[in-house]
Amino acid sequence: MTASHPLALAPVTAPPSTPDDFAKQFLHNLNFDRGVALSASSANDRYFALAHTVRDYLMARWLEDLRRQKETQAKAVCYLSAEYLLGRQLDNNLLAADLAKVAEEALASCGVSLDELRAHEVEPGLGNGGLGRLAACFIDSLATMAVPSIGYGIRYEYGIFRQTFVDGQQVEQPDAWLTLGSPWEFARPEDSQTIAFGGHTEKYDDEGVLRSRWVPAWNVQAVPYNYMVPGFQNGRVNTLRLWSAVATSAFDLRIFNSGDYEEAVRAQTFAENISKVLYPEDSTPQGKELRLQQQYFFVAASINDFLENMLADGFELTDLPERVIFQLNDTHPVIAVPEFMRVLIDERHLEWDAAWAITRQCFAYTCHTLLPEALEVWSVELMGRLLPRHLEIIYRINDEFLVEVRERHGDDEMLLRDMSIISEHPERSVRMAYLATVAGAKVNGVAELHSQLLREKVLSDFDAFFPGKFTNVTNGVTPRRFLRLANPELSELITAAIGDGWTTDLERLRELEPFAEDAEFRAAFARVKASNKRRLSQVLRERDGVEISDGHMLDVMVKRLHEYKRQLLKVLHVVTTFEGVVSGAVAASDIVPRTVIFGAKAAPGYTMAKRIIHLINAVGEVVNNDPRLEGALKVVFPPNYNVTLAERVIPAADLSEQISLAGKEASGTGNMKFALNGALTVGTDDGANVEIRELVGDDNFFLFGMSEPEVETLSTRGYRPDEFYHADASLRRAIDLIASGAFSGGDRTVFEPVVSNLLYEDRFMVLADYATYIDAQHRVDAAYVDREAWNRSAIVNVARTGFFSSDRSIRDYIDRIWHTPPLD
Repeated sequence: MTASHPLALAPVTAPPSTPDDFAKQFLHNLNFDRGVALSASSANDRYFALAHTVRDYLMARWLEDLRRQKETQAKAVCYLSAEYLLGRQLDNNLLAADLAKVAEEALASCGVSLDELRAHEVEPGLGNGGLGRLAACFIDSLATMAVPSIGYGIRYEYGIFRQTFVDGQQVEQPDAWLTLGSPWEFARPEDSQTIAFGGHTEKYDDEGVLRSRWVPAWNVQAVPYNYMVPGFQNGRVNTLRLWSAVATSAFDLRIFNSGDYEEAVRAQTFAENISKVLYPEDSTPQGKELRLQQQYFFVAASINDFLENMLADGFELTDLPERVIFQLNDTHPVIAVPEFMRVLIDERHLEWDAAWAITRQCFAYTCHTLLPEALEVWSVELMGRLLPRHLEIIYRINDEFLVEVRERHGDDEMLLRDMSIISEHPERSVRMAYLATVAGAKVNGVAELHSQLLREKVLSDFDAFFPGKFTNVTNGVTPRRFLRLANPELSELITAAIGDGWTTDLERLRELEPFAEDAEFRAAFARVKASNKRRLSQVLRERDGVEISDGHMLDVMVKRLHEYKRQLLKVLHVVTTFEGVVSGAVAASDIVPRTVIFGAKAAPGYTMAKRIIHLINAVGEVVNNDPRLEGALKVVFPPNYNVTLAERVIPAADLSEQISLAGKEASGTGNMKFALNGALTVGTDDGANVEIRELVGDDNFFLFGMSEPEVETLSTRGYRPDEFYHADASLRRAIDLIASGAFSGGDRTVFEPVVSNLLYEDRFMVLADYATYIDAQHRVDAAYVDREAWNRSAIVNVARTGFFSSDRSIRDYIDRIWHTPPLD
């Protein structure tokens, strides 16, 4: 459409940013968007009006960036991720637009509390843990660094479940985050994509060229919802586009009129299931099929959206590598590779070799795991039934790749089987990590140790076959959310010490290091930590009815519940401390007062993880109600840990528990957030812990446990957990106490599966690392007694961990993988 009116060609301008103008815009939005007067408005009305006012200030920048990206055709990053744990948007957008003080003053003039509206916001739980939080950090950094980019994902109607505890056991409740609507999204139904499934393929003659085409059995509509992603006070706004599934024919009036109301809307219900729930439980065939539907749904919509809407008229497809890089955030979006090939070959009629040459330059793959079971595979039967054309393309990619392997290595049957994208055992299946590795221009791990283990163990054959393809980009976190927003008092203290500018140049935190020797600065730092503890205590009191004792060390372990993260090891430490006091071996007065805070959700189908949650709550119930431990030890496990709660817990923490078995954690990002906020780490040499320890120094880190080579040696020799049980009296007493029913009302059967798992399997070697862990905790206690020395170490942690900014991560991606310069 051609604009004819002069005003249509003028750039969009933001409203003036004085408190008076902001207040007028707020009231205008309240009246005309919400249709209500201030005197009759609800808290939700006022929150929406505020959100729309902030949107108004970002809108001009966003529209201008969209125009310039289309006009310049600059190379863009398309970040494909099944998860985005965004956190609350209001404060982040106020900070990015530098409107927080203006908004507060404007609202106050209307008799409205900004804090009240902050509390009203519902966090979108569109992720499960570190993967989704990392994606959110990365799109924040991309905007802050002015890199043309678009994030693509799924607009789940129900996000990660809302966790409650009933009798100490996890119960999942739906996370209906959209019940009252979301003021930050823009629905774009006119940009919907049709996504097909099922059916069959057939050959046909295209003017003498034999081609294949997909004849699908059914389809759905992918409706995009756009979110603005503002850079930090730089006038740049990128886009996050989330897809929602609806039926192509949602309603059959004929069937409805016949009285079969349920059948009349069956297509709508079936289609909407695709974007209904984050990670449907996949222990059933139906659950597995729905997961694959989700993955294909969003990547197919995203690829077609970019090709149709972001390229200039007459764009030469052979130039795509200079226009876009699709970053695959783990294996969930890897089905994008055959989809991209299908579009280029079947719809754009490129020849196979040309399409494959383009594809191999347009994709890069980030691997986020070292656990074999987390490297996603799909059965050939399911893939062929749901995506028959894609399976054909995968077969051909694999066939041609194995020809290359044979040319280089001959008929080495085991090597061919080991490197084949198609696994033949235990069932014929597609190994998605292998497909991503073969197709990707680059493959990266997310910490130095993780990347080393990827090259040497997990994908070693591919590293040898593709020299230079593997690289490392250590994860990072955004200092905007996890320092400026989460810890405003520490942020002010930092700025007072070293000046402005560190928010976008976090390595400047190094300038803080001399202040670790300044007694006045240490005292100010201690006051900030105490204030953050009081703030957390108030939040937990109001949220969960939980009190945190004054003067306690806050010992925090918050992360997804998985056995490899070893929450069980932390529980054993708590039980050991408890047993020492109740047995009379240790006087409660000799214990350094400590509150242990857990935060974790277990996947609904992960039985052992849910038993561990039950055990944590049971131990906490006994410990917290035993008068012998009063004032010495407390266990707190607030349900439904999320980004909002993390922003209160992390700044208050004294001790950060990063205790996974060496060689199992890819990176971690919680470890970075805690260190940046002045918590000391007790941890193994695993994931990014290695780099944290190297940066902060051994004197400011409590290292314990086996190294990765030692883990490998013990595993090869044959790990016998019962040997460690018999050899360590303290460990034996702790396990025996759990087995006795002391934490389950005398019922020995309740935690028998947990005890048996420790004694007879203990896949992640909890018992092997127990003794050194307990020793590390003794060192923690001794160090915490000297608060001056502790605060000195805490300040050093803050000063030396600026490396872990997600801005640095993005620079590494640009330099090593994407080659996408900022848009001037």
